[in-house]
Amino acid sequence: MPSVIAVTGASGRVGGRVARRLADRGVKTRLLGRDPARLPDLPGAVRAAPAPYGDGEAMRRAVDGADTLFLVSAHEGPDRIQDHRTAIDAALAAGVGRIVYLSFLGAAPQATFTFARDHWHTERYIEARDVPHTFLRDSWYLAGFAAMAGADGVIRGPAGDGRVAAVAHEDIADVAAAVLLGGSEHDGAAYDVTGEEALTLAEAAEELSRAAGRPVRYVAETPAEAYASRAALGAEHWEVTGWVTSYQAIATGEMGTVADTVRRLTGHAPATLRAYLAAHPRSYAHLLP
Repeated sequence: MPSVIAVTGASGRVGGRVARRLADRGVKTRLLGRDPARLPDLPGAVRAAPAPYGDGEAMRRAVDGADTLFLVSAHEGPDRIQDHRTAIDAALAAGVGRIVYLSFLGAAPQATFTFARDHWHTERYIEARDVPHTFLRDSWYLAGFAAMAGADGVIRGPAGDGRVAAVAHEDIADVAAAVLLGGSEHDGAAYDVTGEEALTLAEAAEELSRAAGRPVRYVAETPAEAYASRAALGAEHWEVTGWVTSYQAIATGEMGTVADTVRRLTGHAPATLRAYLAAHPRSYAHLLP
């Protein structure tokens, strides 16, 4: 068992859950997050000073003394790849000897989902640093289905009839904890972390309808319609492109992968969308009649 694990994004939905699982196992952790006030107060945990990924010196100080780094990917942005590289170099300079990186399903240089390309470049950078590593390529979050639906009960996007095997934050955290605690047996591995049911957005809308007690439906858009419907949001082009291409990646089949990683590494089945919605009613509160 590693002596100290640095957990980035520890105030977030994945990193926070990972930190709690490690604390439950008696592991010493160093917790990093954008807002230290939101970092959990856990046994054996040291809450680090703010350390943006792009600030190499701050990152080096924040992870100093850690043996392993759980690196949750940075928020999307034009400088995301460089920020990842800076954080990785800082961790290695601080003496980190192993990196577990939260990547994304289908990470590839020409992935349809533009943000998945960032993950591919980050993976290659870690490999080139010649440090023991593991990549966790998670699918869409189950929470994302409800988030995609507007208050009008409509999911809009150019996903066609493609499928996505979305996964719960809890299951990702269970996998991450198993890998972090498993040590060198996972070195060099790249795990697809998905649910065991691949749903179309129309099928996801049916489950949301059942949970919310009102009609929720999926309306397929063309790519041009998708860009137009999001134009009024005032986001930058790179961000809108990421949103639209995430749906297009479903249409192309790039998000339909179903892997047994959750069951194999944790010993339990991943949550279904129906079970997730039953356990997290606040996730669809905006859809309630």
